[in-house]
Amino acid sequence: MISRIVISDISPAIYFGGEFVPVKAVPLEEIKISATAVIEGHEKLTAEVVVHNATGKVISRHPMVDVVPGTNRLEATISVPDVGDYFFIIEADSTSQYRTVLGSSEKYPLRADRTRALVGAWYEFFPRSEGAVKNADGSITSGSFTTAARRIPAVAAMGFDVLYLPPIHPIGVAHRKGSNNSLTPTESDPGVPWAIGNSDGGHDAINPTLGTMKDFENFVATAAKHGVEIALDLALQTSPDHPWVHAHPGWFNKRADGTIAYAENPPKKYQDIYPINFDDDYEGIRNEVVRIIRLWVSKGVKIFRVDNPHTKPVHFWQDVLAIINSESPEVIFLAEAFTAPAMMHALGKAGFHQSYTYFTWRTSKWELTDYGREVSTQTSAFFRPNFWVNTPDINPLHLQSGNPNVFALRAVLASTLTPSWGMYAGYELFEHTPFKEGGEEYLDSEKYEIKVRDWAQPKKTLAPFISQLNTIRRENSALQRLRNLIFHTTDSDAIIAYSKRDGDNLILVVVNLDPDFAQGTMVHWDMQLLGLSGDHFIALDLLDGMTYNWSSHTFVSLDPTQGKTVHIVRVKVS
Repeated sequence: MISRIVISDISPAIYFGGEFVPVKAVPLEEIKISATAVIEGHEKLTAEVVVHNATGKVISRHPMVDVVPGTNRLEATISVPDVGDYFFIIEADSTSQYRTVLGSSEKYPLRADRTRALVGAWYEFFPRSEGAVKNADGSITSGSFTTAARRIPAVAAMGFDVLYLPPIHPIGVAHRKGSNNSLTPTESDPGVPWAIGNSDGGHDAINPTLGTMKDFENFVATAAKHGVEIALDLALQTSPDHPWVHAHPGWFNKRADGTIAYAENPPKKYQDIYPINFDDDYEGIRNEVVRIIRLWVSKGVKIFRVDNPHTKPVHFWQDVLAIINSESPEVIFLAEAFTAPAMMHALGKAGFHQSYTYFTWRTSKWELTDYGREVSTQTSAFFRPNFWVNTPDINPLHLQSGNPNVFALRAVLASTLTPSWGMYAGYELFEHTPFKEGGEEYLDSEKYEIKVRDWAQPKKTLAPFISQLNTIRRENSALQRLRNLIFHTTDSDAIIAYSKRDGDNLILVVVNLDPDFAQGTMVHWDMQLLGLSGDHFIALDLLDGMTYNWSSHTFVSLDPTQGKTVHIVRVKVS
């Protein structure tokens, strides 16, 4: 029932599954709260946002201001100090010479996750490729956790703080795939890591080729010493050889002839993988998955990249993630959900901390602007984006030229538009050859074979530039926030400009989206949105150390043939 003072249209508020679910936040992240408040007559209203902790104790009050006089639309900016569950209420009052009227809204939940849920630089490699050796006879000796650990310092030196591993479990033998997804493997083909399980075990076991559980624990410890967290793949599917197939045949889909159906994503077929059927023993599957997550958490893993979560029931994830959050709120789940936006958003509302996104395919100025505004404002209450430049499955068409400038500018966009971004090993070496023309798969994909790369003496590498980008991100809090992205007008479709500000930390980014030719344009900085007075400001380029005297209308020229595709500048605010 409405109160005497009508408080409506509260934002952000997430109604999902018949209840309000928490707005996403991290400690000290600023969140704008808005609402409309009215009362009969001509009396003046005042309002404030009151933030409570999980026990109901008031921890802060924030006066709301009338953003556009006459609209009754009120706003305030709040933040919370620590990880945990909170809720906020909007309270309003109206006082005249003869009465005081009070009103309040419902409770709206908010959850502050640890900062890594919002901010992170992710790197992906296959442990079996790191330290792998090509022998004189052409055969390849697999890498292991011991050899892969030697690669961790280089990953940390590039500024990555999350190292994601594809599945590390035993790999099935039945219908094993060969190189380039061949159906006729040789004895030396290692199989696809996502075809999980054989006689050595399933999701709770280590592939013996990679080592032992102790080796894995040492690998995690080595990463921690270098400031890197390990993210494991959680892929709820099996090979035909997985122990579940024999112990729980009801967990799988059956064809009319009684055989188990393998996975398909037309036109792709995955003969080596069985999907899970969640209908017949939901509780049994849920309990087993929770057990598996608990096991790896006990080994020091606090981040999981979930494979294809959109092919499993959303309520299953809400159930599982709620259980894990109640026990281990530090654990973070990234949804690998390249699917319909409605499903991606539903998974975020169900509890996923982050998600893969469409950034990988957004290339033009208008696409990037539109998508950037969507993820930073329209969906930021429930959907945290992680911008990946490539994955083992996705070799985007714009990378297939191998032009180093494309690799550089895509890394800049991914690492500065959002606080979390990622890249798959080989990106820094400009790997780009497609399996077939017009397709987005890599030739000699690492999914099907072991890669031997020359990290010691590469012919060319983007690694120093990647390291510089991640250093800039780490040293500038504005780049560690999502909701502060503002695009500014340019007179060229080839050049995009945007800003991010956090307190006195103001960063401007200008990118030439044309990797081949010099482009110049006027950039029209909105000084009011930048929070700057006057018409001129000093800009320090964080990439080359140059200082510029820019104005609200600044001509910018970027020439990739001269090694200059981007400006990332810090503005002296005071």
